[in-house]
Formats: sequence, structure tokens, C-alpha cells
Amino acid sequence: MTTSVLEPTLDELLPCRLNDAELWFAESPSDVEAAKALCLDCPVQSMCLSGALERREPWGVWGGELFLAGVVIPRKRPRGRPRKNAAA
Repeated sequence: MTTSVLEPTLDELLPCRLNDAELWFAESPSDVEAAKALCLDCPVQSMCLSGALERREPWGVWGGELFLAGVVIPRKRPRGRPRKNAAA
């Protein structure tokens, strides 16, 4: 099968291939949220997520979800201790 010069290949459509791979394994909660946002329009998002669930990926953003210890968690907490006063 040949592809036209005008048609993008699958690798050219995948945000994880177009952006820095470190973004999907970032320490910063804002970087993790940016990676999750990039996954929203990915053409293989559901396959990526189901594969990660099946493999119990130990960490990282897969299919628009954050994994830690093989399970999906809602968000990454910043490093350090939580503030004593939540209003501060």
C-alpha cells in the first residue's frame, strides 16, 4: 500500500510522537495535564488506554489518563507536603 505525499502517516498524527516523550512521564502536575490534553484528539486514544490497562503500566500518561502503580488516578499531586491552610 502506498501513501500519498499529502496524507500524513499515523506517526505524524500521534501527539506522543510529535512532542517530547518526557511530557508523558513528567513530574510537574501542569506538564501531566498538558500531556492528558494532547491525548484528547489522538486517533488511537482508546487503544492506547486499553493497552495500558491490560499491561498495568506502572506510570505515565496513557490514552489521556494518568497511571500510577498500574491504576488510573485523577491527577498528580505536587511534590512536598500539602499546605496547612487550604485558603492560603
